[in-house]
Amino acid sequence: MSVAASPTVGERSSRRRWWALVVVCLGMFMNSLDASIVNVALPAIQRDLHFSQSSLIWVVDAFAITFASFLLMAGRLGDLIGRRLVFLGGIALFTTASIVCGVAVSPAMLVVGRFVQGIGGALSASVIIAIIVTEFPEPAERAKAMSAYIFVAVGGGSIGLLVGGVLTQSLSWHWIFFINVPIGIATFLLGRALINENVGLGIRNGVDVTGSIMITVALMLGIFAIIEATQYGWVSVHTFAFGGASLLLLGGFGLLESRLANPILPLRILRIPTLVNSSVLRAFLMAGLSSALFLGALYLENVLGYSPIGTGLGFLPISLVMGLMSVGITARLVARFGPKRILVPGMASATVGFLLLTRIGPGSSFITVVAPAFVLIGLGAGMSFMPLLSIAMSEVPHTDAGLGSGIVNVSMQMAGALGLAILGTVATEHTKALEAAGHTTANALSGGFRLSFLVAGIFVGVGTVLAVVLLKDVPLEQLEHDSIREVEIENAGEPLAT
Repeated sequence: MSVAASPTVGERSSRRRWWALVVVCLGMFMNSLDASIVNVALPAIQRDLHFSQSSLIWVVDAFAITFASFLLMAGRLGDLIGRRLVFLGGIALFTTASIVCGVAVSPAMLVVGRFVQGIGGALSASVIIAIIVTEFPEPAERAKAMSAYIFVAVGGGSIGLLVGGVLTQSLSWHWIFFINVPIGIATFLLGRALINENVGLGIRNGVDVTGSIMITVALMLGIFAIIEATQYGWVSVHTFAFGGASLLLLGGFGLLESRLANPILPLRILRIPTLVNSSVLRAFLMAGLSSALFLGALYLENVLGYSPIGTGLGFLPISLVMGLMSVGITARLVARFGPKRILVPGMASATVGFLLLTRIGPGSSFITVVAPAFVLIGLGAGMSFMPLLSIAMSEVPHTDAGLGSGIVNVSMQMAGALGLAILGTVATEHTKALEAAGHTTANALSGGFRLSFLVAGIFVGVGTVLAVVLLKDVPLEQLEHDSIREVEIENAGEPLAT
């Protein structure tokens, strides 16, 4: 009788890492799901809680503002006191806030709950990339892990539209928040058991409290100014006041960080070219992609007359193609050809997808017009985000991985908010102009959306050109080998964590 061999320590460790990846992806899934799931439930929320039309937007904006603003501070906090601790704290806070949102009986209660949800989401999301980088140091495995993360992070948004429609129509809007509770509890318990804690840098040398407050408030004011610009106008006193205050705080923050021995944002990290260049490219990509879900949903519902569930189903081409690329196809392509040679065609694919959406109209066929464009956009996202993430984190020392993760997320959120504000304004103003010229509502809406998708295509197209110019054309393994050596030389006296 043969006895099965017990798994070795290495096999158990490898198995634990992949289960830990599942756990952090569950945490990211809650964040991305929640960012979009409320959109289809807004009319029901407005009727039930008696929101005014102008205040209803805060159900969405409250989460977006705090989520983006706390990312950088939360990422650095993970480097200092431990990423698992920050991740689990964020999951606990997010889950608790979801319960508050679900039982909300007034607009104020729901908006406060959404503010707190955003903070919890920032705490958990800010350290996920850092956890993946440290858990998967080998390039090929890291590429697979990044692919899974990207699918969850981006695909969760389109899945949220479908889930939100199903829950709102079959149960009630309250369940779009209650659905987070079992996921959050499972993520917290599994995270405690499976995620290894990093040895934090510690707070013995003091914590940059002033810098933390300054960067968080600066980002909050900047994002608030961008979001509200769609209501007040880009050249209004309101936009200039909040935007100017944000820039002044950012300037003061930079001056402060240059003089501190233990800053919340060591300025050396901004001298890492792969992190900075990939953040610029990610900004152009996100500025365009931010319109795909929001404006695409408005087109399907308000022009083609789709139900909330139908709208969610309409985004399946994006989710399915991204899922197909995330099961290992993009990772294998990057391992074979290098990140740049996959990124550039990916961004070009998304550009073509947006240009195809400039053909939409009141009588457009979903099968022949919308679906092909969504497939190309999904293909572009599936081929672009993982190489961008790999490039971004390739030169970041492990001791600063949480901060690098925060910068990656901030660049995505800021660009998404700015892109959506710009494209939303373009769509609104052009629609008004067409209605004033005598066009029907459906034709005017379609015209506004067409122009916005054209601008989105230009954003991503510019990013494609910059990718060709800015990025190295070397295999990922060589990039990581060279960059680690360069960082060790540059940060002599600051040993990398192993």
